[in-house]
Amino acid sequence: MKKHILLLGLLSLSIITLSCNESPKKEKKIEVKMEKIADGMVKATVTISENIDGKKVEKVQVIEGHEEDVKTRIDALTKTDEKSHKKIEKKVVKKMKFKLEPRSGSTASGTITFTETDEKVHLAAHINGLTPGTHAIHIHEKADCSSDDGTSSGGHWNPTFEPHGAWGSDAGFHRGDIGNFEADEKGHGMVSFATDLWCLGCEDETKNVLGKAVIVHAGQDDLTSQPSGAAGARVSCSGIIR
Repeated sequence: MKKHILLLGLLSLSIITLSCNESPKKEKKIEVKMEKIADGMVKATVTISENIDGKKVEKVQVIEGHEEDVKTRIDALTKTDEKSHKKIEKKVVKKMKFKLEPRSGSTASGTITFTETDEKVHLAAHINGLTPGTHAIHIHEKADCSSDDGTSSGGHWNPTFEPHGAWGSDAGFHRGDIGNFEADEKGHGMVSFATDLWCLGCEDETKNVLGKAVIVHAGQDDLTSQPSGAAGARVSCSGIIR
């Protein structure tokens, strides 16, 4: 059956297992990269690296099937060996990368990456084609960039129903109020932001950013005007879609 890879973002999981107080000294690392290949179907590339007293052995396994079946098979690879009573530490990293597309007649485009680890989400963005100066970036309530002006993404994501403001303000702020960044004379800007008030796909709807959109604005967020900071036109948009 011919497979069509859907450009819906890449979910990357890194799971590290360590064997402690064992002789000989053993270390095992499992890395998983998962991508959708059809509706409800995924392909996972599993790389298993073992280091036993300095000798490294690496195996690569590809698993395809329905998403839940693939996850079950991956989970089986990371379970504790109860017979040998090995102590296993697991670290899961979720990573999703998306394209920012121009809107409102602009040339602003780029990439945005969300990485979740240790119950914190880090956002990293690179945007080109901007006018030099200060620009606002927010998370909006709908992963819909279909309109030419980006307004199909709705207003700011504000699941806690607070006023708009600077992130962390005692007076309140939206969960989508990332803030401002600078574009240089070449129109390139970068954003780096991290918070434990977001998650990627958890059940807490006040934290889950999946199904929302990232919007870059033509102007600066004044951090006070309601409800959106008077940041001007929406010049770039990306849906946050698994």
